[in-house]
Amino acid sequence: MLEVQDLTKTFGGVTAVNTVNLSVDEGQIVSLVGPNGAGKTTLFAMVAGFLQPNEGTVLFEEQDITGMKPHLICARGMVRTFQVTQPFATLSTLENIMVGAYRSTSDRNEAAAKATAVANQVGMGALLEQSAEGLTIAGRKRLELARALATQPRLLLLDEVMAGLNPTEIDEIVDVIKGIRDSGVTIFLIEHVMKAVMSLSDYTYVLNDGVLIAEGTPTEIANNPDVIEAYLGHGAAERMIGQSAASDPAQGGDHA
Repeated sequence: MLEVQDLTKTFGGVTAVNTVNLSVDEGQIVSLVGPNGAGKTTLFAMVAGFLQPNEGTVLFEEQDITGMKPHLICARGMVRTFQVTQPFATLSTLENIMVGAYRSTSDRNEAAAKATAVANQVGMGALLEQSAEGLTIAGRKRLELARALATQPRLLLLDEVMAGLNPTEIDEIVDVIKGIRDSGVTIFLIEHVMKAVMSLSDYTYVLNDGVLIAEGTPTEIANNPDVIEAYLGHGAAERMIGQSAASDPAQGGDHA
């Protein structure tokens, strides 16, 4: 469904994303992880049309969308959320979601009906009349998700939708995202909450300093020495292996 080929972005003399190749198959939940400053959001911004790549190609459903404006990419069926939520504070939850619904209809009643259905899908049905400025962090995250979902995407890009949430709220959002995938929407997400990544992802890519350093299932990624080094620093993988051997009798550890 999505193919990123040799995508590169530089800012002055700094290469934020360096020759990245990845793909997202229809029906999957694919995650992109990595330390802060790895280039994840820059990559998302290029895929969704908010930044122009210096080099490379973005294909959506086998069509070249490289450099296309975000609203045109949205019209084709791919839309992203943002890590920093920016709702229309003076509008109600329903009216905020209707902004997304207006992509496919100009009729207010139809937009309201679509927005209501989406609100129920993400667990906001009881908050339709509440002003957006009165929502909690978790509520704003759901609203950001709902507004994007109301555009009726086939591919949804989620940028740290769980940031700032407590464990209970994270579990709830994980269930919502699984439900969205089960409804027929493919999902590509950036996330730092590794418990959620492990629970949600069919496949995971790891970005560090703008370069893809690993890919595979979440379990494969969690045990990859390069990934451990990227997150915990030089020598961390070797230390962890040594600690594991010391505590495991099968590995010859000393338990005297």
